[in-house]
Amino acid sequence: MKTAIVLILAIAAQTAGGVILTKAMHGVSASGTDETIWLLAVRSIESPAVWLGTALLIVFFALYAAALSWADLSFVLPATSFGYVLNVACGHYFLNETVSPTRWAGSVLIFAGVMLVSRSGVRAVNPAPVTIEGLAKESE
Repeated sequence: MKTAIVLILAIAAQTAGGVILTKAMHGVSASGTDETIWLLAVRSIESPAVWLGTALLIVFFALYAAALSWADLSFVLPATSFGYVLNVACGHYFLNETVSPTRWAGSVLIFAGVMLVSRSGVRAVNPAPVTIEGLAKESE
């Protein structure tokens, strides 16, 4: 149950962070001038929305890392890929992006794949700790 809750929160943070960061970056570069990358970087650093979007993406990464600490990558990665579907929908509805029928179909296929993976269950992982000595022996 904790894995599902953490993954739902991670997906929500990733989706919200992506939408907020995209909107903020569009606003930062909306001047229409041919700006240098340095000017764009400075204007980005000054934007609270850029910081908020970045913070939400950091929350996503922390939750993703936590989920990987107790669940299989083969479960966590496909489960978090549901965020791609939400990104397409949020891009369409909140950012007024044009989404082609092909992209919607791809999103539906991703959703179907996520449902199949989620039905496989979560297996707890207790791998042996990775040490420098163990890595050195493997490379010999």
